Amino acid sequence: MTDDPDRRRLLQAAAALALAPAAHATPAEPQPGPAMTGPLPATRTPGKPGDFDFLTGRWKILNHKRRAGAPGGWDVFEGEATVHALLAGVCSVEELRIPARGFSGLGLRLLDVKAARWSDFWVNAASGALGGEGLPGSFEGGAGIFQSEEDDPAAPGVKVIYRSVWDRITPASCRWQQGASRDGGRTWALDWSMDWTRQG
Repeated sequence: MTDDPDRRRLLQAAAALALAPAAHATPAEPQPGPAMTGPLPATRTPGKPGDFDFLTGRWKILNHKRRAGAPGGWDVFEGEATVHALLAGVCSVEELRIPARGFSGLGLRLLDVKAARWSDFWVNAASGALGGEGLPGSFEGGAGIFQSEEDDPAAPGVKVIYRSVWDRITPASCRWQQGASRDGGRTWALDWSMDWTRQG
């Protein structure tokens, strides 16, 4: 093989680019998935024990959280969670820890067996109190969709739909997103997106 100096320089430059740290790389802005933006089915799929078993285990989480007062700005930080399935899959308990923000809390998913409906509750460690009524939901097409509708306190007469979604569910990863719609579900604005990677 002949020693081509130009070819050697090109290969060296390519190798340097491949090994260079991505110090200035900006994480991609999260986009809402189809389960977030799509319509709910007219009849929700009945819940069953074990629907949340995919979440059992230890996780590393990459968070994208919208900055307050900055419509296009996102904070990116890491977190972790440990999740346990209880009562033969009727209950799933998540302990979320975000050391970078001094924040922790507990996600509680409960199946009303008689109604065949899941509810998602939240407990902030700072208060130790349930964060209101559980968000009702179901699993549709491989995604867990939880939704409520409330009056917008800042705009009388306007209804806000709040939706959280578990999607991209695999044995090793999943995603959780939270968003809101103020136009009846035609458009959605994300405020939090979590990419979960299994650690055990």
